[in-house]
Amino acid sequence: MNFEMPQFLLALPELFLLGMICTILILDLFFSDEQRSATYLLAQATIAVTAVLTLNLWGDGRDVTFSGLFVLDPMATLLKLGVYAAVFTTFLYSRRYLLERDMYRGEFYVLGLSAMLGMMVMISANSFLSIYLGLELLSLSLYAMVAMQRDSVTASEAAMKYFILGAMASAMLLYGMSMIYGATGSLNLTEINQILSSGDRDSLVLIFGLVFMLVGVAFKLGAVPFHMWVPDVYHGAPTAVTQFISTAPKLAAFAMLMRILVDGLPSLQSQWHDILTILAVLSIIIGNVVAIAQTNIKRMLAYSGISHIGFLLMGVLAATPEGYSSAMFYAMVYVLMGLGGFGMVILMSRAGFEADELNDFKGLNKRSPWYALMVMFLMFSMAGVPPLLGFWAKLAVIQSVIAVELYSIAIIAVVFSVVGAYYYLRVIKLVYFDQPEDENKLTPEMDLRLVFSGNALLVLFIGLYPSALMELCRSAFAG
Repeated sequence: MNFEMPQFLLALPELFLLGMICTILILDLFFSDEQRSATYLLAQATIAVTAVLTLNLWGDGRDVTFSGLFVLDPMATLLKLGVYAAVFTTFLYSRRYLLERDMYRGEFYVLGLSAMLGMMVMISANSFLSIYLGLELLSLSLYAMVAMQRDSVTASEAAMKYFILGAMASAMLLYGMSMIYGATGSLNLTEINQILSSGDRDSLVLIFGLVFMLVGVAFKLGAVPFHMWVPDVYHGAPTAVTQFISTAPKLAAFAMLMRILVDGLPSLQSQWHDILTILAVLSIIIGNVVAIAQTNIKRMLAYSGISHIGFLLMGVLAATPEGYSSAMFYAMVYVLMGLGGFGMVILMSRAGFEADELNDFKGLNKRSPWYALMVMFLMFSMAGVPPLLGFWAKLAVIQSVIAVELYSIAIIAVVFSVVGAYYYLRVIKLVYFDQPEDENKLTPEMDLRLVFSGNALLVLFIGLYPSALMELCRSAFAG
């Protein structure tokens, strides 16, 4: 047997990040609490350098290395850059929040970077083996991050629920992969595609394997009916951790869905199309309806996120390059809006007070007209009001399903977008028309002011000029 030397350069960002995680973990042992900012700065610098290394590898081709385990293509590059931006922004948002709750420790940044490495492996996976390794690295890091607030009963409970349900979902995913392996004799997605294209596509083992894998992926995305963990974990975890869980990992889960269904199992499109249709429709309906009943804004945003995942799945089930690019565009937009949504909770919170109830936003306009305006931009964008960014994301996925004549799904999406607008508008009503329960002015630190304002203004400005981001997403599927 001839051993082919891997192209290590293609995985240079992952290798660099792994080395820096080990370095930061060791260096943090020697930093006192007063020097903890050094760990934070090292983590941010690591993300910046990793992004530069990834940009240097940007190309139009598709390269596979490490014996078929790792692939680098335009979709992988663009999604990785989205992950870096989300994690970098989350670290910016979380610094003051962690300081005020005695959680400003190196573990948060090491676990965050480890989770990011897991996402990168998932995004570039070309084999069931690398998908599963990346997923477990991501999941184990997130379980530990949720449980970081050791004195909090709700955080410990959320971590336990997340761990148990996550383990069940991983087992389902692994069982599905083993079935596909048993039917095809390969773990490599490219080889599986070739085998299924020339062989029996209707094997009962293949169908069961597909179903089990989609259960695992739907859990990671938080799609109905595998969404039970989402509101409890989002509510129970510290808001900085909730912001992390709700944003960057969604890009990795989208990549996992695309690798499995589009790269590995396109021959089973008629089967997975029906399953995705059910997941998408249920997520849009239940996410929007249940969100109306919430009084806790983190739970409201959790159900809102479930409905957004339904829209993302709409683009994938269109099964066209336009559909895939619209789903990717939606994933990027959702991450940007999710960062701002949980960012406003962090902005309003302070030591000993978690601004996670809707009533905490009453009269924000009287306390700070500027932040009230930023909250309005974010809520209108999530509701899909033009010309903000969320409108173009919803329009793109609805157009993609109309193009393949899935009119009933498009009608459901439009109707429940209108239904969902109610709970977003309710937040704006509280901000502008109710009397504040707390008359104190908001005085966040400069970095938090800048990142929150920049986050909300991006939703507006990219919404005014969405074509550049849309074209980037289209280019990822041009081949």
